[in-house]
Amino acid sequence: MKTIRVPASSANLGPGFDVFGLALKSVPSASQKFSTFLELQLEELSQGTSAPFNCEIHCEGEGSESLSHDVNENLITKVSLYLLRCHGMHAFKVPTRVRIYNGISLSRGLGSSAAAVVAGVMLGNEVGELNLSKERMFDYCLMVERHPDNVGAALFGGFVGTFMKTLSAVDTARIEIPLSEVLPELSGGVDIGHLPVPKPPMAIGSYHQFRFNTAIKAVVVIPDYKLDTAEARRRLPEKYTRSDAVFNAQRCSLLPILLGEDPPNAAKISEAIQDRLHQPYREALIPGLKTVLKEVNQDVHPGLLGVCLSGAGPSILALATSNFETIATAIIAILSEARKVHYDWQILELAPDGATVDHV
Repeated sequence: MKTIRVPASSANLGPGFDVFGLALKSVPSASQKFSTFLELQLEELSQGTSAPFNCEIHCEGEGSESLSHDVNENLITKVSLYLLRCHGMHAFKVPTRVRIYNGISLSRGLGSSAAAVVAGVMLGNEVGELNLSKERMFDYCLMVERHPDNVGAALFGGFVGTFMKTLSAVDTARIEIPLSEVLPELSGGVDIGHLPVPKPPMAIGSYHQFRFNTAIKAVVVIPDYKLDTAEARRRLPEKYTRSDAVFNAQRCSLLPILLGEDPPNAAKISEAIQDRLHQPYREALIPGLKTVLKEVNQDVHPGLLGVCLSGAGPSILALATSNFETIATAIIAILSEARKVHYDWQILELAPDGATVDHV
């Protein structure tokens, strides 16, 4: 049996909109069945087993009731079939049962979509025996999920900076590419009936893993409501002022260095994690966010380094070295006053390895 594990991730980290990504994991406890990973267990079935595309799906964990068991509808298997079709295969080589255990909260700004895409590419790589490098798999991931921050963190692990080349109009319009929530509707993973389908261009995305002080933990506050990534993007303006662009560029240049220093400089990190490109425009979607960003700071909470929106939200990410529960409680108190729903919180740490495959 093979096991594929993909970590959760938090994108942007304040000023690094569509640039920075942080792979995150929790330590499983006796009371926690699922950690913050998306896990696939692959089991070969006997020859002659009847299953569409030689694949049988079972889903458990976070949001499993909303995950499709149809191989051609589930994003993970749909991505794997896209990869196989690019290599001249219509289906899995042998009948395979794929058990999906999801530990990543869906539509909460913790990279659930990116994890599914990465898992799908790795699944296709395994069942198709393709032996692709992670760098080449990155290209396939980016054809489906066009924002490299979450994908780069989930695939490679650690704290990453990323960018993506501009794709040609022909490549972006291919109907063979599976639909992800951030893509145009025309890209639907259509089976065009002949093989192979065109492969992605080479090296369309680049990444760099920054040093990250492992004493820094991520306190993540997760509201009990979902926020659609596409809706969060629609709130962003088409143009920005020069002063706002410079503001973010200045902070992007220093934040990766500051997060790698030992000891971390709380005052500098608190300022470097500020943003003007996306968080101000999403405040209306996340009641209490504006107050959290203003009032929860290192002057009031020793050990706190900085607070930001996790991805597109609605989860809140606080980087800290101590007093984790106090920080989480302060954030929840403000959010609860603005919107009375249940809020969970977790202490997460860096997931340095990214996506992995274990052979048992």
